[in-house]
Amino acid sequence: MAKKQSRKTLMLGATLAVAAGLLASFWPKPVPVDLGQVRRGAMMQTVDEEARTRVRDPYLVSTPIAGQLLRVDLEPGDRVVGGETVVARMMPTNPAALDIRTREQARAAIAAAEATLRVAEANLNKAMADRDLARTDLQRANTLFDQDNIARAALDRAQSRMRAAEATVDTARAAISMRVAEVNNARANLISFDTNGVISGNGRAEAIDLKSPITGVVLQVIQQSETILPAGAPVLEVGDTGTDLEVVVALLSTDAVQVSPGDRVLITNWGGAHDLNGKVERIDPWGYTKYSALGVEEQRVNAVIRFTDPPAGRASLGHGFRVETRIVVWETEDALILPSSALFRDNGDWAVFVVSDGVVQSRPVQPGRNNGLEVQVLDGLAAGDSVVLYPSATLSSGDRVAQRGTP
Repeated sequence: MAKKQSRKTLMLGATLAVAAGLLASFWPKPVPVDLGQVRRGAMMQTVDEEARTRVRDPYLVSTPIAGQLLRVDLEPGDRVVGGETVVARMMPTNPAALDIRTREQARAAIAAAEATLRVAEANLNKAMADRDLARTDLQRANTLFDQDNIARAALDRAQSRMRAAEATVDTARAAISMRVAEVNNARANLISFDTNGVISGNGRAEAIDLKSPITGVVLQVIQQSETILPAGAPVLEVGDTGTDLEVVVALLSTDAVQVSPGDRVLITNWGGAHDLNGKVERIDPWGYTKYSALGVEEQRVNAVIRFTDPPAGRASLGHGFRVETRIVVWETEDALILPSSALFRDNGDWAVFVVSDGVVQSRPVQPGRNNGLEVQVLDGLAAGDSVVLYPSATLSSGDRVAQRGTP
């Protein structure tokens, strides 16, 4: 009898153990989720883009004349002083090689010009002699006319000859001036044949010094080796990276319409230990087409940003450096902030899953500004509410949840 009773007890225990195991297997388990917190704090909305620095007014030093550029000793980064530092030197080019015949032709041109000048001087002497004779005849005619010994017509002819003689003298003098200019021109041509063109007091050619137009640094040396260059050829570029540095950012046109001159800018990832501050100075009124790395056509608009920090904090930043900009288009010191990953669409409206005592409930919310990571809550939530982040499509109101990773 005791043996039979023991068998029943064992069977009952086994049955209860199986039932408990089945109940534990099929009992609803909390859904593991990521949880976030609704809080109050400062919030900003920014337009983030990569950008580059540039000197606002770089100066390109070019050759003033065609000539031989001497080797440039300056290197990029060297300091220069406006109007004092000689950044380059050049010699005027030698003229084309001339043969003996061409040289003799130039000398013959000088001789011809000098001979023409002597002819003009002789004509002036003749004109002056004619004028003196005409003046004497006029004086004699005036005396005879006063004595009624000649007619009025004779006096008029004497006056006419006097005026013609004076005009001839003026013409001869003008001819002499022309002939002197021709002689000087012919001599100048011969001088250019025999020399380098730029003559010092001792008769030798001198180098032309090209001085820096501003105080700053050498940005780049375009032509360093000694060579022959035409007039206007670029040699090097100088600029002031201390006080004249700015940032140029190419914004999407849809972002550019949100940005206004004067907006605060955070300049990050430039290589320094801390972020830099700036402000939007100008937004270009025209856009241009640019293709992204994936070949997508984009309309971009350039915005210019000026630094507001002292130059000492960015002394190592130069021309053409890469930076990242965060243009603040909206900010507030007191906002109800919700992680944007908690939002989902529910029948066309925005909603979140609020967790209370391990149970989720769907709650409609009215979002405000959204910066991609956080969203401003205008209505529907309170500070301290716990919400589900990245809610799955299978989650519904009334489900039990637990923080992911909680045993």
